[in-house]
Amino acid sequence: QTLMRSCPLPVSVSSPVGPPALLPLYFQWYIFYFVIQRKKWVDLAWMVTFYIRIFLTYVPLLGLKGFLGLFFVVRFLESNWFVWVTQMNHIPMHIDHDRNKDWVSTQLQATCNVHKSAFNDWFSGHLNFQIEHHLFPTMPRHNYHKVAPLVRSLCAKHGIEYQSKPLLSAFADIVYSLKESGQLWLDAYLHQ
Repeated sequence: QTLMRSCPLPVSVSSPVGPPALLPLYFQWYIFYFVIQRKKWVDLAWMVTFYIRIFLTYVPLLGLKGFLGLFFVVRFLESNWFVWVTQMNHIPMHIDHDRNKDWVSTQLQATCNVHKSAFNDWFSGHLNFQIEHHLFPTMPRHNYHKVAPLVRSLCAKHGIEYQSKPLLSAFADIVYSLKESGQLWLDAYLHQ
């Protein structure tokens, strides 16, 4: 109860409406708040024009209620997709502290890839090549598969582990990692 009073969320997270409303409402509002606070006026103008254009496109077709329903469903699905796609390459990696390794080794220790396939490439927007994404952040994502064999051979040459796994294994690793983290927190709080 005390936590909920101190939390600035507009809706109680424990209610059935909380989680679905949290993602599209609170975080969208917070992005606007952040942009205004930092005085990013060009970014604000682009954001406002986006919402005006989407509003003018869909409200005449679906009405206001239909548009809001579609908008929130899409944002809710998008946020869940985003979490699974981004975390499958990061959460399962075991990094506890900086070991003064070189930058390339650190990137390979912190991320892993998900095997290349037409579905995996499409589903993840080519971010299944997370190693290459970390090494070459400005490279267009659809080119990551071209540089992956070069990175893999560089890793083999220098004895650096290059991890790649199937999509379902990556998803399972997220759940196992969260279970392991939860157990560590539980042990810390119960067995102080």
